[in-house]
Amino acid sequence: MNKPTFIAYIDEAGDEGFGKLKARPGASGQSAWFLLGACIVRAENDLLLPKWRDEILSSFHGSKMRDLHFRNLKHDQKVVACQILSGKKIGVCVVASNKITIAEHQKREIFKKPQHLYNYMVRFLLERVTSACAEAAKKSGSNSCALKIVFSRRGGTNYQTMKEYLALIRDGKEKIFSNYKIDWSVLDIDSIEVENHSKRAGLQVADVITSAMFCALEPNAYGNFEPRYANILQGKYIKSKGRLLNFGVTLIPPLGRNPICDERRKFLLQLK
Repeated sequence: MNKPTFIAYIDEAGDEGFGKLKARPGASGQSAWFLLGACIVRAENDLLLPKWRDEILSSFHGSKMRDLHFRNLKHDQKVVACQILSGKKIGVCVVASNKITIAEHQKREIFKKPQHLYNYMVRFLLERVTSACAEAAKKSGSNSCALKIVFSRRGGTNYQTMKEYLALIRDGKEKIFSNYKIDWSVLDIDSIEVENHSKRAGLQVADVITSAMFCALEPNAYGNFEPRYANILQGKYIKSKGRLLNFGVTLIPPLGRNPICDERRKFLLQLK
């Protein structure tokens, strides 16, 4: 049996900074939440991603859009985009940082360093994605697999620095504890790629799934949350031993210590 190969396309939603968080919905400032999300596919389905992206775009009657940007879509278009993806063979993993807790943390100066939060969240995301791929390979009868990572290029991010941080973890030099570990038998740091959003349909799909969860956590200009998009996709979130929270959807800090409103807490607890 050939060793299965997986591809994970990674995008972000919100911004990394927390020096001037929005004082209220609609005000100027940085987002309260920063998310990283991965769209995971098997290699044999990777070639289908452009077709799936085009299926979404063609459903927007009269639209001339060539690229899929969630933020540019109307509500009804966002709904149908998630509905179409909910029927495709993808896995979804999202890590979400509530930056209000960082701004109040005694070690906040550490996270003010350039790219520190981004790299930290990449670690959390890859711990879960590599674990899910290894488990999926075992279920299909293989003792090994390979994972290829493709990041959506974002301004101000030094991807070489990110790779060096991952190497630090691989070599056992990271001192921050985590409940999960990156499975290095699955991931080769040197194989990580960075590409423009418009060049890869997988990155556009990753934009949809990450932004869908962002809308459920970050209040809009009117102070409302929109969990519908993420709810449509909830059958796609990866799980560990049947558990979705802290795996397919991971909050930092965890839900039990995350100061969020009852509305969002109820939404997260009903994810299955």
